[in-house]
Amino acid sequence: MRVYLRLRIFFLLCLSLSFTHSALAQDQESLGQLLLAKGLITQQDLDKVGNDLTLEQLLTDKGLINSKELDSLNKSLAKNQSKAKEENAVKVGFGSKGLYVKSSDGNWATNIQWRAQMRYTNPYRSDPRQISSFDAPNQSNFEFRRARMKIGGHGYQPWLKYYFELDLQPSRSSTSSSSAASTRLIDWRITVDKYDWLSFRLGQWKVNYNRERVDSSGRQTFVERSIVNRIFTVDRQLGAMAFGRLAKGTFADSNYYFGVFNGEGRGVNNDDNGMLYMGRWQWNFLGRELKWRQSDVSFSEDPAGSIAIATASTTGKCTRWSSSGCGNLDGFNKVSSAAVGQYEIDQYVIETAFKWRGFAWQQELHNKTIVDKVNNTESDLKGGYAQVGYFFHNIMPSVPKNMEFALRYAFVDEPNKSDISLTNTRKEYTGAVNYFIKGHRNKLTFDVSYLSLDDAFLNQETSENRARFQWDVSF
Repeated sequence: MRVYLRLRIFFLLCLSLSFTHSALAQDQESLGQLLLAKGLITQQDLDKVGNDLTLEQLLTDKGLINSKELDSLNKSLAKNQSKAKEENAVKVGFGSKGLYVKSSDGNWATNIQWRAQMRYTNPYRSDPRQISSFDAPNQSNFEFRRARMKIGGHGYQPWLKYYFELDLQPSRSSTSSSSAASTRLIDWRITVDKYDWLSFRLGQWKVNYNRERVDSSGRQTFVERSIVNRIFTVDRQLGAMAFGRLAKGTFADSNYYFGVFNGEGRGVNNDDNGMLYMGRWQWNFLGRELKWRQSDVSFSEDPAGSIAIATASTTGKCTRWSSSGCGNLDGFNKVSSAAVGQYEIDQYVIETAFKWRGFAWQQELHNKTIVDKVNNTESDLKGGYAQVGYFFHNIMPSVPKNMEFALRYAFVDEPNKSDISLTNTRKEYTGAVNYFIKGHRNKLTFDVSYLSLDDAFLNQETSENRARFQWDVSF
C-alpha cells in the first residue's frame, strides 16, 4: 500500500511539473491536502511548505520519495521551465532592417531603423528650372537632406505586414517658418501578402508607378533623383492597391499593380469625385525579379532584367506631387476651391532595367498630358533618363571592390513658365562615384552634374555645373 502511495505521489508531482508555475503551485497545494487527509503529513508540516521547505523536500524527509525520484523530478522541472521559457521567448537582434524584436513562433515582428543623409552641395541645393535660378547667387550648403525613422514588421501572421515612416525634416530655408522643419508622417500602410499572385495594400505610400521614384532615396546610385522626377512622379498617395507576381521563374514571369488613390498627394483628403487610377505591368524576361533598388551591390551571379509600362490618370487641382503633397508645375496656377477639378492629367512611362555581376542599368521614358478645363489649354510634357553603373573591380583589381562608377543622362521638355504654349528644354549630365562601406546602409557618394536650360520665351540658353557629396547611413 505504501509503495502504491509513493507511486501515486510521484505521478502527481510529475504531472504538476508539466504545467506553468501557477498551475504547479495549485497542484502542489492539492497534493499537500491529499497527503494530510491520508495522515502521511501533519498540518504543521504542510504549513512549512512554501516557507522553510518545498513539498518535494518534505516528502523526501518523510521517506515518501527517495533521492533518485527527487533527482528525476528536478530534471523534469528544469526541462519544463526551459521549454516554457523558449515558448514565451522574445528574440532581439540587429538585421538588415535595423533593430528587431520578434516572437519565437514567428507571428509577430517589429523592425526599427534610423537613417540620415548628410549632404554638401555647391552651387545649387536643388535643380535650377528657370534662367533666374541659374543666375542666382551661388549656394554653399550643408544639410540633413533626410533624417528618418522607419518602423515595420508583421502581426498575427507573417503575411499581414505593416510599415510607417517618419520624416524628421531637420532643414529649412532662411525664409521658411519653423513648421517647414517639423516632423511628418510620410508613409503608413498595411499589406496582406499571403499569396505571390495576389496581395493587397491599404494606406499611404509611394505609388508603384515608376522605378526611379519607388526606389528608396537611400538605395540610389546618385546623390538625388534625376530632373525627370519632379515633373512625372505620382509620389505618395492615399489609397488601395492590388498587386502580385505571375508565372514566377518562367519566361512569362511578370508583376502587376492596379491601384485607386485620392490623387491629392500625401496626407490630403479628396475634395471631389476625381480619383487617381494607376496600372503597371512589369515583364521579368529572365524569370528573376528586380528589387526596387539601384546599383548591383550584391554582384548578382544570375542576370535579371525587366521591361515595364505604367499609366496614371486623374482629374483634380494638382499638376505635380511630392513628399510635401499636392502642388503645381511652373506655368500652372494653384486652383481655387471653386475649380477643384480644373486639371485633367493622363500620363504613361516605358521603363527598362537590368543587373548582372556589378553592372546596373535603368531607363525611363515619360509622357504627360495636362488639360486645363478652365482655360481650355492642353500641354504635353516629355522626359526621360538613362543611367548605368559598374563596379570596375571585376575587370581592374586595382579599383576598390566596393567602389562604383556611374553616368546618367536626363532631359525634360516642359511648358514655359511665362507662356505654356512654348516649350523649355532642360538637360542633365551627371557622373558619380560610390563607395559602399556596408552596402546601401552605409555609403559615400560624390557626383558632378552639368545642367542646361533652353528657355523658349526668352530665347536664351544657359548652363552650370554642380557638385554634391553625401554620406547616407542607416542604423
